[in-house]
Amino acid sequence: MKGKWCLILTMLIFGSIGVFVKKIDLSSSEIAFLRGVIGSVFLLIASFLVKHKPSLQALKANAVLLLLSGAAIGLNWIFLFESFRYTTISNATISYYFAPIFVMILAPWVLKEKLTSTKVICIVMAMIGLYLIVNPGSGGTSGSMNHTLGIFYGLLAAALYASVILMNKFIKGLSGFETTLVQLMAAALVLLPYLLWKGQLNFTELNSTAILFILILGIVHTGLAYFLYFTSIQKLKGQTIAVLSYIDPISAVIIAAIFLGEGMTVIQMIGGVLVLGSTFLSEKLELKLEKKGQSPTTSP
Repeated sequence: MKGKWCLILTMLIFGSIGVFVKKIDLSSSEIAFLRGVIGSVFLLIASFLVKHKPSLQALKANAVLLLLSGAAIGLNWIFLFESFRYTTISNATISYYFAPIFVMILAPWVLKEKLTSTKVICIVMAMIGLYLIVNPGSGGTSGSMNHTLGIFYGLLAAALYASVILMNKFIKGLSGFETTLVQLMAAALVLLPYLLWKGQLNFTELNSTAILFILILGIVHTGLAYFLYFTSIQKLKGQTIAVLSYIDPISAVIIAAIFLGEGMTVIQMIGGVLVLGSTFLSEKLELKLEKKGQSPTTSP
């Protein structure tokens, strides 16, 4: 029961990310960099406290994949935060949940897995759902938002996260916690030269509210959330994790409606149900493959 509550709390934390990002007056790359730095420092301290020491040999063996996946995480955050800026949190979150669909599409080539009829149905469902979300009534531009561009950024973020999922398949000898810690550090390391080149490392004009939100994003939404996530999944079955993970997008829609007054049309809601339903079906299929000893197509 404790593991379930930890995972529920984690998903609620993840679901509130968009509200905080929208309140931080920095570029998406700056926010992503600070999130990586603060989050990795938190997890580093946590690993020392729980005496969790990764194998140096495993780190060396997976160095290239860790660096590439860390860079993908950093870029993934940038595009996700850009998505929050250009469209509603609901649209951005549902677009981001396209990641398992991208994994399914790429798995036959990357993981040499069969594209079954069930997977094809999931992909078609997700595509129809996305079309309904980006319909003439919700797409285009409204006010300061460009929903089509925002959803496109959300899909780019999903594609990058899908690449991280696939790369994690080939990382051996490290736990999920260890892998995430190194990837967060790699994300910050890769983003630093870009920020220096763009001259975007001037945080002197930040007000106290922005600083508070950045600290919450780094400590709570990254460090604490990932720590709780990896602590809770050790005690739960795969099916339970799959079901509870959908608290994230549902809570994101509710939180955005309460604090930002955002809403969705009926057509968009149907589209969202199709996208999330397709990813849910894909995860159920994943669990069946794991029980049969076959390679899964998704991972935390």
